Amino acid sequence: MTTKVVTSSGKKKTAIARATVKKGNGKVRINKKPLEIYDPLFAKLKIDEAIMLAGKAAEEVDVDVTVSGGGIMGQASAARTAIARGIVEWTNDTELRDGYMAYDRNLLVNDSRQKETKKFGGPGARARYQKSYR
Repeated sequence: MTTKVVTSSGKKKTAIARATVKKGNGKVRINKKPLEIYDPLFAKLKIDEAIMLAGKAAEEVDVDVTVSGGGIMGQASAARTAIARGIVEWTNDTELRDGYMAYDRNLLVNDSRQKETKKFGGPGARARYQKSYR
C-alpha cells in the first residue's frame, strides 16, 4: 500500500518554499519547527491564514515546509503559498481553491515582483547622485 504524498512550492522575491502534504492530524512544520512556536508573530499569522481558510481539510493532513532564501516575510509568503497549493492539490476541491482566490490571490499564485536592479550614476535603482553647479 502506498501513501499519498503531495509536494508543492511557493516563491516570493528570492524566498523559495517546498511543502510536503501527507495524511496526518493537522501538524504544520516550517524548517522542522512547529508553526505554534514560529517567530515573529506576524509571519506566523500570515502562514496561519492558509490553514485557517482550509478548515477541516487542514486537520487531516500534516504539512512539512522547507524554506530558504529571502527575508522573514518573504519566507512567510512563500510558505503560505506552498501550503495552500498543497492542500488544494491534496483535496482536489474547487470550492476551496475559489475561496483562497477570493480571499487573497497570492495564496495560490506566486508574487512575481522582484527588486529592481541598481544602475550606475546613483545610489539605487532610480535615485541619482546630486550635482552642484558651484
